[in-house]
Formats: sequence, structure tokens, C-alpha cells
Amino acid sequence: MATAAQLPEITLTDIVEDWLDAFGAALADGDIPAAAAMFQADSHWRDLLAFSWNIQSISGTSEITAILEQTLAATQPVNFHIPGRRTPPRMVSRAGQTALEAIFAFDTATGPANGVVRLVHNEDNDDANGGEWRAWVLMTALDEIRGHEERTGAHRPDGESYSREFGGNNRTDERNAARAYENHEPEVLVVGGGQSGLAIAACLGQLGVDTLVIDKHEKIGDAWRKRYHALTLHNQVHVNHLPYMPFPPNWPLYIPKDKLANWFEAYAESMELNVWCNTEIGGGSYDEDSGRWDVALAHTDGTTRTIRPQHVVYAVGVSGIPVQPDLPGVADFKGKVIHSHAYTAGQEWAGKKALVLGTGNSGHDLAQDLHANDVDVSLIQRGTSTIVSLEQAQSLYALFEEGPPTEDCDLLATATPYDIMVQGYKLAAIAIQAADKEMLDGLSARGFKHDIGPPDNTGFQMKYLRRGGGYCLNVGCSDLIIAGDVGLLQYDDIEKFVATGAAMKDGSIVEADLLVTATGYKNQREVVRATLGDDIADKIGPVWGFGEERELRNMWQRTPQPGLWFTAGGLPQVRIYSKYLALQIKACQAGLLDKAQS
Repeated sequence: MATAAQLPEITLTDIVEDWLDAFGAALADGDIPAAAAMFQADSHWRDLLAFSWNIQSISGTSEITAILEQTLAATQPVNFHIPGRRTPPRMVSRAGQTALEAIFAFDTATGPANGVVRLVHNEDNDDANGGEWRAWVLMTALDEIRGHEERTGAHRPDGESYSREFGGNNRTDERNAARAYENHEPEVLVVGGGQSGLAIAACLGQLGVDTLVIDKHEKIGDAWRKRYHALTLHNQVHVNHLPYMPFPPNWPLYIPKDKLANWFEAYAESMELNVWCNTEIGGGSYDEDSGRWDVALAHTDGTTRTIRPQHVVYAVGVSGIPVQPDLPGVADFKGKVIHSHAYTAGQEWAGKKALVLGTGNSGHDLAQDLHANDVDVSLIQRGTSTIVSLEQAQSLYALFEEGPPTEDCDLLATATPYDIMVQGYKLAAIAIQAADKEMLDGLSARGFKHDIGPPDNTGFQMKYLRRGGGYCLNVGCSDLIIAGDVGLLQYDDIEKFVATGAAMKDGSIVEADLLVTATGYKNQREVVRATLGDDIADKIGPVWGFGEERELRNMWQRTPQPGLWFTAGGLPQVRIYSKYLALQIKACQAGLLDKAQS
């Protein structure tokens, strides 16, 4: 293996190839101790289906040894190499660690796989050659199931059967029949037609899995189209592509919600997704004997339909059912009370007074919109919030600006096991807080309570991954608070709500015509509870947030309930992980994988 003493004479590619050759040889020989010895003591491995059919993170050589003992014989990994089409090996800084980072490929008994390795040079582990390179981080990910490849590139349909069938059905006829499901059942039902539902349906479609998407709205994209008037995405366009169809290069840096909504509608048509709008799940049960669901679908025209898919995927977002808190005296309030999900625009409230309960993204954006429409508005803060300037928030996506194509960046982004994620977010949060000091000091001076992401100071992104909210990316509202143009109340200073507004503990009344509760949403487990019942909801356990396995609970992988799956997250997350969810469902359909967690 190449060492530090040889650095002037070798290339970074040589170092990686040496490591891959030695690692591959150890695995081929079944020499697990030798393979484990190629990792440093503080090492981390994240596997996405390649070795285990699970998404899991492990740390330390003892855990690495254990997983290899469990999986090596079945996986049969061979042919470790650096593919020519990928970003070449390079020195990088990740979570404060300088490492040699490389994308590699290999083969398994199931199919081809990709990987990422980050090597560090250990001069303390001195040998006759002056040190060695060991793995700090390893990521392995199944790319395809052999014999069940995606219908793309060389495997795409040729179209001959549609273009030359004179007097018969053309492609439109076939598509209309596929969408109607008059004479067949979908293999998969996807509940929700936002980015999560569309992405998983597209990935399943490319694997030949018959998939129906249902959405409660009138049109695909309405989940975004019907949100408040001024909404734009809070991360930049190059991070947010959907699978198979990147955004055009002339799109704005921050995508307006209507533009995104229209794209979703076009995406569903272009990817030939089967979508039923104006449709909600009205209940269902799972038949263990047949391995199918009986799912009642309710259409807004009053009609119903029962379908029998083998899989149900909930794609209703990190946040599902709106949380409407029980506020003291709110029944006496004579103004209008709405949840943030029902807010559209502030024009109708011009010249009036409003209170917005909640200081996350939605609360800030709605307060800013109301202020722009000449509304006297105050935010009500219930607890501390993590506040980050929009510019500084983009630093968490710096990987996507380093030069590699999106496909490579997606692989590199997955190569962040939990412990490394925490370490990296801590460093980022400290840097962001320093850069945003003037804004944060200004907020403090106005009495706004902010934090750096408790309990471990990991910033806003970890808050999102753990609880789905509790933070705000400032697009101007913080400046309005600092200037006194948007008022600020502390919920603990409110005695109760009364007919004319909020009665404060000091005896004063803050008058309001409108109360907007920007108080978040219940997670997908509660959506399941409302649609499939308590038994199934209790069986699956929590959804989202990190569990003992150091992965998001029940996300993008098998759950304790056979045939029940979840997907959620922002556009980058669903683009990346829909592939792995689709591969598992395809593996179940091909008889390679059980439908429930073992």
C-alpha cells in the first residue's frame, strides 16, 4: 500500500487504488480481520443496501467486523475499482478532517454498486514505509439489481410497438388505460403527490413497478401552488433537481413556488406517472395471507374505489396533519383564526392587525408577508428558535458547488454517517453563528430568544432532521423585527386570548383581527393513525428523527409493518433516497427481500 514516504512519486489515484486492491483482496479471501484493520479506530461505515439490504450506519472496527461477519458471504463483493466517468480522487476537508476522498465501484451478488471512501494518513501507525492510509469513512450503495435494471439508456423502450401499430392503440391509449386501472391493480400505492411522491413514483416506474399516486388536491403541484403568495425555496436551484429531469439552466437561483408547482405537473406527465387527483385514502387493512392491502380511496366527487396494492408508500411530507394548539381563551377571540397551511396572502388584511404564533420559517415568512401588505403584525414566540441568514444557510450545500456533477455529489452526500454528520453540523453552526453575529445581536436586543441547535449545538439542519422544525432561514423578517417594524411578544407573557386579541399578564391588550398559528404539523405516523388505524400506527413506531441505528426512523426502508413505507424530505433528500426505496420495493417484487424488517 502506498505510504506518506512515497507521496512525491505517486498520485492520489494510486493511493486509492492500492487501498481498494488490498481491501478487495481481504474480502475475497474472507480475511475479515485484515479488512477491518484497514480502517482507523475512529472510523465509520454507512451502507445503503449493498451489504445488508438496509440503510445503516456503523462506527468503529468492532462494529465493522461484526457487519462483515454477517454479510460478507451473501454479498460476495468483487472488482473494486475507480470508474473513469466519476470525479477523480481529491483531497478534501470534511467535518474538520482532511481526507483523500474517492468514488469507487464494485460488484455484488445482487448487482453493481457504488461507494465512497475517505482515507486519512496515519503516520502514528508507522510501519517500515513510514505510515499508511486507512479508511476514516466508507459508504457503499447498491446501484442496480442485476436483471431488473432501470428502463433508461440502453434499457429504454424503443417505441416501435406504439409508432407502427396502425389501426391499434397508440401511446396515449396505453397511458389512459394504465392510469384508469380498470382491469388491473397497482403494485404500489403512493399517498401524496408532492416532491416525495413524484420522485418515488418515477424511480419505481423506471424499474417497471406499476405505481399509482393519489393526491387530495385538484392538480399536481397544488401542494405548493396553494401555499402563501410570496413563497420561494430557501435553498438554491442546483441542489433541488428531481430524479431523471434536472431543472433548466436558466432557472432562478431560488425557485418561486408557482414555478416549482408547474414543473411538478409537467414532471408527472413527462415521466408518465399514474396520478389520481382529488383522491384521499379513506382507510385500509393488510391481509397477511395474500400480502396485499385493501385500501379505500375516496374521491371528491363522492365516489369510492377499493384497490389491492402490495405496497403503500406514505409521501405526505415530514409534516402531515396541522397542529392547532389549545390556546387559553381562543374560543372568545372574535377575529379569524387560521393555521399557517391555510394562509395564502395578506392583502385582505391590509390596514388591520395580526398576531402570528410561531417563530419558525412559516411564522417569519407570514409575518413578513403581512407587513408587506400594510398589516400591523407581531410574532408570538413560544420557545427559542435557530435563526440563520439565507446566505449562510447555503454553506451546508457547499458540496454541490465544488464542481462534481449532481450524480457524484449525491453519492458524496450520502457518505456522511451520523457521527460525522453531527461533527460537521457543529462546526458549521459555529461558523454560521459567527457570520450572522450582527443579526443575532440585533434580535437579542429586541428580546428574541435564539439558539444554536440544542442539545448539542448542531444548528438548524439537525433540528430539521430531528424534529422537522424549530428554525428559520431569514429572508427579511429578522431585519423587520430588529427595526421594530414587526412586533414581538413572548407567549409566556400572555394571560389568555380575549375577544379583541391577546390579554397580557401586565393587564394590557394587544389587539388583533387575525391570529395565524404557525405551530407545525404532526408527523407521518399520525397520518397513518388517522387513515389505517391505531394498531398499524403503534406497530411501526416513530417516523422521522434518529433512532438507535443512527438513521432516520422508518424512512426509505422497510418498517415493522409489511408493505408499508415512508418517504419525505426536501428535494435533495427525495432525489437521493427514492432510488434506494424503489430498489427495495423492486427486490420485494422479485422475491429477493422480505417486505418487513426482520
